[in-house]
Amino acid sequence: MSQKESHPVEMGPIEPHQRLQKLVADSQRVSIDPTMPINRYYRSGNQIVETADRSLRDGNLEKAFTFYLRFVTIFVELILDHPGYKSVPPTDKQQTKEKIKKIMPRAEEIRKKLLEKYTTEYSLYLAQLKLQAEQEAKEHEARNKAAAAAAAAAAAAAASKAADQQPTKSTGPYAPSAPSHVAVISDSDAKLIDQVLYPSEFLTDRSQATGLPGTGLLLAGDEKQKFDRSLKPVLPVTPTPTAGFRSIIVPTDTMQKFLVLAAGNTGSNLETCAILAGSLTQTGFTITHLIFPKQTGTSDSCNTMNEEEIAVVQDRHNLITLGWIHTHPSQTAFLSSVDLHTHCSYQLMLEEAIAIVCSPKYRETGFFNLTPYGMDSISQCRQTGFHPHPTGQPLFTEAQHIILSDAVAARVIDLR
Repeated sequence: MSQKESHPVEMGPIEPHQRLQKLVADSQRVSIDPTMPINRYYRSGNQIVETADRSLRDGNLEKAFTFYLRFVTIFVELILDHPGYKSVPPTDKQQTKEKIKKIMPRAEEIRKKLLEKYTTEYSLYLAQLKLQAEQEAKEHEARNKAAAAAAAAAAAAAASKAADQQPTKSTGPYAPSAPSHVAVISDSDAKLIDQVLYPSEFLTDRSQATGLPGTGLLLAGDEKQKFDRSLKPVLPVTPTPTAGFRSIIVPTDTMQKFLVLAAGNTGSNLETCAILAGSLTQTGFTITHLIFPKQTGTSDSCNTMNEEEIAVVQDRHNLITLGWIHTHPSQTAFLSSVDLHTHCSYQLMLEEAIAIVCSPKYRETGFFNLTPYGMDSISQCRQTGFHPHPTGQPLFTEAQHIILSDAVAARVIDLR
């Protein structure tokens, strides 16, 4: 699933109804992964509604509308095509229907407010355009008047100067006379004149006179400045904090406890994974539990089983899913194409969900989340296994909303 980010400033020029239709289309441009256990969607559906409710309380109507519509799209349309839909308990289906009944009128009310908001912004945009056009017209007229005045002043000055330079006619009886005497050049002066260089004798190459390269410039030896294109400044490649994400506190002992229990698989070059679960407070999330589900692993993948057991544990401890953690026994810390699809299902249900990747061999730990572009690309991808994805923009980035803390400790629940 993906959500296109909306930018009200950029959306201003769009007619209000078209702008609203675009928001609806972007909100419904979601998908679910048929290979993911269906109970993961049902277990995490509450988090979508919670995000929408919080956005509504914060006054972020667009985000609230998007998440409400996302929930409806998933559980009214898409979930019916999941191969595991028939196995969903009737109670879960009924609870979801009750939520939809409450969400629909709420979303409709937000839709009306958004249309009113867009109409106001569009009217303001048109007024600004009109004001800008009037201002530009006034400036253009002022420039024309100034140019005409300058031209008239220049013409008057030229005429005055021409009159001042007009030669005075002689009215007297006398004409200019020739010099009263002729200068006589001495022998010594004649010798000095013979030493004068005439144009045909000037040096045409300045290097002959100075010994410096000819530059064609007035200053001898002043070479033309050269620029090294390799010194062009390069912006540092740094992750951009994701606006609106609530923080996730990660206990610093989480990774160590996980690696200790994964050591057996790591020694056999097999991946291990676990669920990051925790709670929500007013300021953000806190990871409190590491849940190891039953699983099978290979050197580059890990698949969970019996996820209903995870649901029982989370209900018992009142936990929500905040992401997942897994090892790369023989590779560095990154998200593979398979990892991208796995994490997409987590971030679909909770936008702040993180993926922690531990690389014991290279002693690396990565904390990642998908970018908006990555969510859009991966959610629309129908390929399975390891396969290439578009490389035009980053699909994932380092999570900027995590806080490592020694104040809390992670509790381990191993269901294997």
